[in-house]
Amino acid sequence: MIETIVFDVGETLTRDDRYWAAWADWLNVQPHTLSALVGAVVIQGRDNADAVRLLRPGIDVAAEYAAREAAGRGESLDERDLYDDVRPALATLRDLGVRVIVAGNQTQKAAALLRALDLPADLVVMSGEWGVAKPAPAFFARVLEVSGASPQATLYVGDHPANDVFPAKMAGLLTAHIRRGPWGHWWADDPAVRAEADWSINSLMDLVEIVEP
Repeated sequence: MIETIVFDVGETLTRDDRYWAAWADWLNVQPHTLSALVGAVVIQGRDNADAVRLLRPGIDVAAEYAAREAAGRGESLDERDLYDDVRPALATLRDLGVRVIVAGNQTQKAAALLRALDLPADLVVMSGEWGVAKPAPAFFARVLEVSGASPQATLYVGDHPANDVFPAKMAGLLTAHIRRGPWGHWWADDPAVRAEADWSINSLMDLVEIVEP
């Protein structure tokens, strides 16, 4: 029985199009150019930030992030960035008695912005607050600390095989891979992902049927 469902953020709950468009604007390139490079690193299984490094070899991504923030052009997140199924799915799951947690690889600022959206969730916490990020086993150890349930009763939902499905499964959690965003679509039918994921879903509302078949 699933007692707790933990959600990744980027391309699971939120769309990344404005995120990448902001980076393209900062780097003074066309959005479609950066989008194409994001697709290229996805196909190669590389880190998303490598798309920025392909545009600006040798760039210090963390330093550029700080520069964007200092210039008032940093992270932003609002209702427009949520996928349409987020609020109804999370609310329905809570009504069914499931503990809903949001825990992804995001900054402290992103955590504050997400909490300001007042999602139907019991807890919103990010890697920037924990000081450890996916796919590190310590991240999923923290997930289990806040889950309030055993690994076998905790389901982690995400789009990224290497950051979500594989390490969560290794930690003993149940896993659901969502076909959403570049990573979710490209890797959805990969045999290894299919083998590791307990469920492959197309919408967060599919989780309702999993919890209450």
